[in-house]
Amino acid sequence: MALLGSMLKNGIRLSNVVRLRKFNAVRQQRKVFRKLIRKAQFTKFGETYQFDDLLRSVEFGTEREFYQKYKQFVPIHDYNKMFDGWWKRTLAGDPDVTWPGKVKYFALSSGTSEAATKYIPVTKAMSKAIQRTSIRQILTLGKYQNLPSTLYEKGCLMLGGSTDLNVREGHYEGDLSGITASKLPLWFERFYKPGRDIAQERDWAHKLDEITEQAASWDIGYVVGVPAWIQLLMEKIIARYNVKTIHDIWPNLMVFCHGGVSFEPYRQGFEKLLAHPITYIETYLASEGFIAYQTHPDAEGMQLVLNNGLFFEFIPFNEHNFSADGELIDKPETLMIDEVEEGREYALLISTCSGTWRYLIGDTIRFVNKQRAEIVITGRTKHFLSMCGEHLSVDNMNKAIEMVSDDLDISIREFTVAGVAHDTLFAHHWYIGTNDTVDANDLRDRLDAKLKELNDDYAVERKHALKDVRVTVLPTKTFYDWMEARGKMGGQNKFPRVLKKGMIAEWEAFLAKA
Repeated sequence: MALLGSMLKNGIRLSNVVRLRKFNAVRQQRKVFRKLIRKAQFTKFGETYQFDDLLRSVEFGTEREFYQKYKQFVPIHDYNKMFDGWWKRTLAGDPDVTWPGKVKYFALSSGTSEAATKYIPVTKAMSKAIQRTSIRQILTLGKYQNLPSTLYEKGCLMLGGSTDLNVREGHYEGDLSGITASKLPLWFERFYKPGRDIAQERDWAHKLDEITEQAASWDIGYVVGVPAWIQLLMEKIIARYNVKTIHDIWPNLMVFCHGGVSFEPYRQGFEKLLAHPITYIETYLASEGFIAYQTHPDAEGMQLVLNNGLFFEFIPFNEHNFSADGELIDKPETLMIDEVEEGREYALLISTCSGTWRYLIGDTIRFVNKQRAEIVITGRTKHFLSMCGEHLSVDNMNKAIEMVSDDLDISIREFTVAGVAHDTLFAHHWYIGTNDTVDANDLRDRLDAKLKELNDDYAVERKHALKDVRVTVLPTKTFYDWMEARGKMGGQNKFPRVLKKGMIAEWEAFLAKA
């Protein structure tokens, strides 16, 4: 087994050397665009939006002709526009709608804000693309000099949705994590935990209990999942076996691959569960595709996956392109990868091998290294607060929570904030989830001060229209109870960082009954 680990690590290092020589963002994106258009040109979508002309442009036209025509021919779609116009026919079993053939798998997603379930097509091409990117991410571990070759012989715990998918009208549906786990390659099964039997469990609480009971018999080297649920699982395991840290059960745990939300608010509490430091690797896997991942130890962000079934566009996230409520205006400015600037925020548009075209995914990102195409996720187009011009992003919130947690030496597991009225002006009401003892007024003052440091607009508005900041401290369990009440327990579900409109009343009604 030691020989296997050494061979894998050496092979990984060689692969990384080869891959470094091939990085050219614009060339890769043009090649992906050509493949997508060629594949989909005879679909109903492709025939409607002149994909044959687009294909000629990308193969024989000038350098930017294809993109100018793409913007001219194909409108931008949000989920409702994509589903009502096209995907509902795909869901009904029609072939060749936005991608060749029939689609047999649909990822169920409602994000963090909408109550209605979304049906995102997952084609065979997308499943293969996600597998390829997952393997590439594993290959990046060769760049981490602190990881021994024995890591590659250990188990990998992937905490996700059930692989026992719902069958309906000729197709399968479920969490993307359940779909991808059900299609794992045979060679990976010897490493995969919790194994096929437990992975099929649909009851989330029961799944965590089953994993906890089996945990002591596994030799886990790395874990994959959303921070909140991984932390909750590790706490259950520590309590079940009456040990001090998770390393008493999994002494070889070396890597945590996380995604879905920013890890920083969880770091303080998470590291209290460890006996020694581990390596953290961030990923950006959405229901629509594997978008980006951290490629080296010193990365400031995650590198966009530019050469595997995804074509990216970027909309500057400003008042010229979006309303105060985060709604996209008609005919916004859109850019290709070579036109972006470091430090600016962009809303992400994607076209993919699942038949997604110029699709507004809803996330906002910022480039931290344009040469490497490295980004950080800053929030959602509709998950920010700007009641009076404070322009408070989720990125600001995460950083402020992290800083306050460090100052007070407490673990803040969850939080959310709502914009509310204050007489004729405005206020922010924060709900902070922690099991540590903390003075709410002190927490409020520190949080307010940190946000003023991080965001100049916020600092200005605190002197004018944003008249108050309120903080309610709650047990962490309250947040999870609300998610359970809404049917949102599971590997890909996250608590919304910003409450807007009807969700504020729903949350307050829940707290009144709690």
